[in-house]
Amino acid sequence: MSSSQAHVPQLSYAAGAPSLSDVAPLHGLYPRAGMEYRLAMDPVGGALKRSFDIIASALALFALSPLLLYIALCIKLDSRGPVFFKQRRAGFRGRVFRIYKFRTMTTLEDGRNVAQAVADDARVTRIGRVLRRLSIDELPQLINVLKGEMSLVGPRPHAILHEHEFRRFDLAYTRRRFARPGITGLAQVSGARGVTDTSDKVARRIALDLAYINHWSIWLDLLIILRTVAVFLRDPAAF
Repeated sequence: MSSSQAHVPQLSYAAGAPSLSDVAPLHGLYPRAGMEYRLAMDPVGGALKRSFDIIASALALFALSPLLLYIALCIKLDSRGPVFFKQRRAGFRGRVFRIYKFRTMTTLEDGRNVAQAVADDARVTRIGRVLRRLSIDELPQLINVLKGEMSLVGPRPHAILHEHEFRRFDLAYTRRRFARPGITGLAQVSGARGVTDTSDKVARRIALDLAYINHWSIWLDLLIILRTVAVFLRDPAAF
């Protein structure tokens, strides 16, 4: 199944913000010809999005520093291994970077054999189950945002192995590279989070990521951030 068969749900904007109509399968989904070259050179959102990322991530790291230190201590006391899990991911224009997460597993996979986490995964530690259930393990990615490797909102970055697999599935997948990868994204708040173990799931995630790129606005980023808090606290796909 190609991404042209995946449907993208409608997003509702706050009052006074621009309206985004229902995005039908691939109608207006890809970047328009006039913006193709610009997106290939500069990430989606440009200086405005980057400025917002710097300010918001710096403030968040400062405000959350006591919590981050407490979590780091809990991880060290719970199991052997480093506090942070680092893995190679593909970012803007395909540049490889190392993503930061709190370690939640007994393994540190980063190579040719990277298995996606599943429900009741035996590799997950005791403290890791709590961190993953609340998506707190993602908080160290604020460092990636501050470094310019990621954005607060954007297509979620995948392990290099999965990047190649998805690209073979649909060549349109590479257009996700027009944006910096995000801690959260349109797919994550639209029910397309979790294991991509079927072609339908892969196609829907790609379609949502492309819709985000083509319809980006600061209003859309703010809406996704607000929805992230509500969705992630009760997301059954978080394990």
